[in-house]
Amino acid sequence: MEWRVRTDSRRRRRSMAAISAVLGGVLMLTACNGGGDDKAKGGDSGKSQSDVDAAAAKDASKAKITITPKDGATNVGLDSTAVSVAEGTLTGVELKTSEGAAVAGKIAGDGKSWKPDAPLKRSTKYALAATAKDASGKEAHENASFTTVSPENSFIGSFVPEDGQTVGVGMPVSITFNKPIKDKKAVQAAISVTSSSNQEIVGHWFGEQRLDFRPEQYWQANSTVTLKMTLDGVQGAPGVQGVQNRTATFKIGRSQVSTVDAKTKKMTVTRDGQVLKTIPISAGSPANPTYNGQMVISEKFKETRMDGSTVGFTGSDGKGEYDIKDVPHAMRLSTSGTFIHGNYWGSDSIFGSVNTSHGCVGLNDVKGAGDPDQPAAWFFDNTLIGDVVTVVNSPDKTIKPDNGLNGWNMSWAEWKAGSAA
Repeated sequence: MEWRVRTDSRRRRRSMAAISAVLGGVLMLTACNGGGDDKAKGGDSGKSQSDVDAAAAKDASKAKITITPKDGATNVGLDSTAVSVAEGTLTGVELKTSEGAAVAGKIAGDGKSWKPDAPLKRSTKYALAATAKDASGKEAHENASFTTVSPENSFIGSFVPEDGQTVGVGMPVSITFNKPIKDKKAVQAAISVTSSSNQEIVGHWFGEQRLDFRPEQYWQANSTVTLKMTLDGVQGAPGVQGVQNRTATFKIGRSQVSTVDAKTKKMTVTRDGQVLKTIPISAGSPANPTYNGQMVISEKFKETRMDGSTVGFTGSDGKGEYDIKDVPHAMRLSTSGTFIHGNYWGSDSIFGSVNTSHGCVGLNDVKGAGDPDQPAAWFFDNTLIGDVVTVVNSPDKTIKPDNGLNGWNMSWAEWKAGSAA
């Protein structure tokens, strides 16, 4: 009998445990559902949140801010950052580096856009915060952070002539890239050169890092030439992209072409089709003749040093055959060291009568470049970067087109054949 009582007691305990488990599950389910009583009273919390969201959206600013590049972007070009707004006007834009350095920029006059004042730095993380207001004065905010491209993954192009410069009719647009360009077609397609004269202008590649533009004939005098580079993001080589968007405009001055006759030892200066002056010269000696061909003046120095050792004229002692520290009125004609310049160390009698130089074209001058009546001073004062000096009747060969800015020594057909467009 006692045994039966124990058995019934165990059965009751098991039944109670089962009932407790069931009740516990019911209670848990009720707690997970939550707000059961509220629902019965008509208080739907989901609907309440929806109402709150709708009210907030209704009260939000209509201004829509767009930041370029997108938040989190990497390998960003240096000229591609911009902010714009629709249905509103910008009231503030703040751009800072990760170190906290502020970047200057300007909101456009109509309040619709913003750009930095200068290209950004490479390999730098930036944070941008923009604020705008709509017509009712309600504010909108947008933020983005991004990292600019590294030097290893980008290329730039330096160019001549400079923006705003006035140059001679022979001056090409010459762009030198700091890295080899493999996709020349893509890079050239992102560059345009136009002229107010409507001359056809074609680019020509000299190797993988230099691209020159010129028309078939010299630029028309008094025209305007515009260079546009939209290289930001253009792939120049695998893993290497451009970072520049630039526009430069320069003026073509009067037309001046000077012809040096190495045989008669005279230079005829012609401007706008009229002979302006004839000047006695001394060109390269028979041992070191001057190059023939059309050469563009690329640099001007009132005085400069000329050391023969830097251009291959070295004596047995290892020193330069000449080292003149104050050559007056020097104007560069080639990368390899050909100049037209003043000569004060030669006697007056050599000019117009004998060729004595190591390949340069010499004009009579004085030490110190202080006499404006000297032929070299006159020519220097009447010459622009980009003027042409053509040498004829020299026993030397014609200068190579890429030795200086001297692509005019290439036929138009040869020039166009070097285009990637």
